Amino acid sequence: MMKDTKLAFLYETIDALGYRVEFGNVAGDRDGETIHEKKLVRIQWDLTVRPYRSTVGHECAHVVFRDHPSRFGPVNAKQERRADEWAARQLITVDEYRAAEARHEGHIEAMAIELLVTVDIVQAFQRVLLRIGDAVYIDPRMGAGQAEARIDLSLEGV
Repeated sequence: MMKDTKLAFLYETIDALGYRVEFGNVAGDRDGETIHEKKLVRIQWDLTVRPYRSTVGHECAHVVFRDHPSRFGPVNAKQERRADEWAARQLITVDEYRAAEARHEGHIEAMAIELLVTVDIVQAFQRVLLRIGDAVYIDPRMGAGQAEARIDLSLEGV
């Protein structure tokens, strides 16, 4: 069996930050939770591979960013969105995304199956992309040259 290096990286990150992972029943309709006071990441024990990988990535992001639930809804929404986007960047490469998008003509569910993540994670990956003309910017920020990467599409297929 081939080692899932992306999942291994997530586990190494969780461990390096002093947290442990436990499998069990997670309250509510969630697949995972992070309990900072116990330095614990709990993952629902019966997940299949796609939700499992996506949940580990999502919860790892909560560990990295030290996210704590808030009574203020927009703060929670921002934390959840950021966790999905961070997980997406760890679990999907630009080349993998490009190949899956081309192969499945943008059909998100099919792409998620190929990429071994949930639809939410594919959508999160799409949120970190900005397409302008013949270029795709990865994780763009304000100011020239502030994106993590720029991919020129005008040369594709030439």
